[in-house]
Amino acid sequence: MANRSIVSTAVTALFLAVLIAIPTSVHSIGFCFRRLGNNLPQPSEVVDLYKSNNIERMRIYHPYQPILEALRGSNIQVMVDVPNEDLPSLASDASAANDWVQNYINAYPDVSFRYIAVGNEVIPGDSAAYVLPVMNNIQSALSANGLQGQIKVSTSVSQGVLGASYPPSHGAFTSDALQYFRPIVNFLDSNGSPLLVNVYPYFSYASNPNDIDIKYALFTSPGTVIQDGQFGYQNLFDAIVDAVYSALEKEGGSNMEVVVSETGWPSDGGLAASVDNARTYNQNLIKHVRQGTPKTSGRAVETYIFAMFNEDQKPAGIEQKWGKWGIFYPNKQHVYPLNFN
Repeated sequence: MANRSIVSTAVTALFLAVLIAIPTSVHSIGFCFRRLGNNLPQPSEVVDLYKSNNIERMRIYHPYQPILEALRGSNIQVMVDVPNEDLPSLASDASAANDWVQNYINAYPDVSFRYIAVGNEVIPGDSAAYVLPVMNNIQSALSANGLQGQIKVSTSVSQGVLGASYPPSHGAFTSDALQYFRPIVNFLDSNGSPLLVNVYPYFSYASNPNDIDIKYALFTSPGTVIQDGQFGYQNLFDAIVDAVYSALEKEGGSNMEVVVSETGWPSDGGLAASVDNARTYNQNLIKHVRQGTPKTSGRAVETYIFAMFNEDQKPAGIEQKWGKWGIFYPNKQHVYPLNFN
């Protein structure tokens, strides 16, 4: 018996060592699939493209039933948005929120839902007051169906909710955001949900190229650019994410996780938008996020790259101004090659 115990212990240790050695980058990276195009592949082809490239997480911005059907049995983990336009009705009517969960979550038990994002970049703004009531209603509907431990409810915000971000330890939310954020942070913390944040070093660089080195934005700086107490920052992505962590700490969210619900770099259409820069940013991002930020060293940053496809029906204004962000053309050919592993 003693020899069996020794062997069992050795086997267990070897198994754990193998698990630890498995790279985590694939499991921490997802891609955003948006449907603002009239020439995009069919949902089944999209899911096949994710699977053939070993992409295991997907964000969708609307519970579009054909894509949910295509995701059945795929084991792709899904972040699904409650669209901004649905917030008023779901905030005022708990039964409507329950119907939403029944129609788009319960109806697909073989889809691996990971997060429900209540609204995208609506805080602060005209629809911000709806976010928490919808989160509460969706959470109650999940709990009524025994799903509260499987699917986390959150909201996706832009990095613009930060009123201060330099240095990262001084990170703080704007006063406009805080009036909505304080109870939301309490909700997220109480339910073990992360805050979803759209993090774009590109926008920071493009709005201030004289003061921000493009190497700092592209993960190509040769050394520390910002020393902030015990932490050294070599890239802008880490600095933004850690500024959000610092802001959460100031509002009682010290134990919360930040999930990057969007990030990316355009391949054309704006300042420093090029295929080479887009490839450099996204490839370095995929490699980098497995190691965490200075504040979360050793813990992978769950990150969703925007976007899977170039789109030809983006709304006028800033969406069109900043060009094309897709990793693939609508014909499923690479805009540029990436090593997803």
